Amino acid sequence: MRKPITAATLLLTLVAVAPATADAAFKRCRPVTNVFEGSRYEGSDLYRIRAQGVSCRTARRVVRRGTYRAVAATPNPSGYVRVRYRRWFILDDLRGSVDRFSARAGGRKRVRWLFGEI
Repeated sequence: MRKPITAATLLLTLVAVAPATADAAFKRCRPVTNVFEGSRYEGSDLYRIRAQGVSCRTARRVVRRGTYRAVAATPNPSGYVRVRYRRWFILDDLRGSVDRFSARAGGRKRVRWLFGEI
């Protein structure tokens, strides 16, 4: 009699945990193309945008505005740029041939993207 109760409890626990892990996954968003038209960065796109806890519309706005701010900022000696856009904290890793960005805000809101030429 004890085993069916334990199996049912386990099943209910797995069902309750499954949606939480599905929400935690990053979703893909469309790239932002030629955002710096008329500048030295013309032709460089913001691509491989991944969002967690926000819509793609919000993620693309954070990507565009965060990149503007990070490009204007001065990197520290280790090759990182840290800036803020509204409530978002943005980190730009300049090491390598492509800039790797990550942004985070309150809760589980996260956005990641790449900047440069493919």
